[in-house]
Amino acid sequence: MFSKKLDNLKTYEAGKPIELVVREFGIEPKDIIKLASNENPYGCSKKVQEEVKKIIPQMSVYPDDSMYELKEGLAKKFEIESKNIIIGAGSDQVLEFAIHAIEPKKVLMSKTTFAMYEIYSKQVGAEIIKTPSHEHNLDEFRQYKDEVDIIFICVPNNPLGECLDWSDVKEFIDEVSKETLIIIDGAYQEYASFKDTNKKIPIKELLNYPNVLYTGTFSKAYGLGGMRIGYGIANEYIIQNLYKLRPPFNITTLSLKAGIEALKDEEFVNNSIKQNFIEMQRYVEFCQKKNLKYIPSYTNFITIFVNNSTEIADNLLKIGIIIRDLAGYGISAIRITIGQPSQNTKVLLALDKLI
Repeated sequence: MFSKKLDNLKTYEAGKPIELVVREFGIEPKDIIKLASNENPYGCSKKVQEEVKKIIPQMSVYPDDSMYELKEGLAKKFEIESKNIIIGAGSDQVLEFAIHAIEPKKVLMSKTTFAMYEIYSKQVGAEIIKTPSHEHNLDEFRQYKDEVDIIFICVPNNPLGECLDWSDVKEFIDEVSKETLIIIDGAYQEYASFKDTNKKIPIKELLNYPNVLYTGTFSKAYGLGGMRIGYGIANEYIIQNLYKLRPPFNITTLSLKAGIEALKDEEFVNNSIKQNFIEMQRYVEFCQKKNLKYIPSYTNFITIFVNNSTEIADNLLKIGIIIRDLAGYGISAIRITIGQPSQNTKVLLALDKLI
């Protein structure tokens, strides 16, 4: 009955929800710290919350399918035109559009990166080529660039946190055939460009390339993970073709309003990012004190290498601390979303006892 392509296709594993920990361990929801899914621990802008409340009575009405105001907001932010933008239910929906539009035979990605690249590619029967290194190594990408139809570059990279410089990415793009689609996933770009301007992707400049698609999201720095709003930016030809795969009303009335208002409160975003890196330094100092290897992070999470990642993650779960075990990627490491100060204090105290 079902396609044979599904036989060897793994299901994406999201971070454990708070509800699951409540059921399994009987811990009160207020006592649970969830630092597994890279959500903004400060929530979203209060201004966004107030504006969304106002339109709750309009939930029976379909959203503006042109998404005019949201696209205009993004166009102003990136100094581009709205015709270069497509909105998705999360940036991963835009990735799905692109893969189905190309129907690639071969796809290239880093050994350890966002799992949906592989899942969506296998849905269309593509062969997956992964570089030998877990982190992005463009010299390794160069070895395979001439034999693939799509190349995924995640800057900064999820789930590890490292980030390429834009100058190196640009040099690589210039070397790739214009018949190969390059997808630059910038889900955490707000964090990377805040920490180091050398990591910042100049969105407007990407429009000069006929084969580059940039994807971004409101789920991380803007704190709207539950609203599922993402976007793709590319030259008009790419966007027009992606639109042929977009279902009508693919984000909700409330999501649309949230995205529009979130773009108006950059102060909230900047404050969240600033606090993120202040708190991240506590984890860095912990690793240095314990002689633990970690990946210098340009995101809102940190990857720490430990000998027994599954055991540590399980023990933390039992006391209501949810983090991400990276053993499934073939790495003995834990990934921790940077939380609020009080949350980080509890996590670091718990880690101190376990490591």
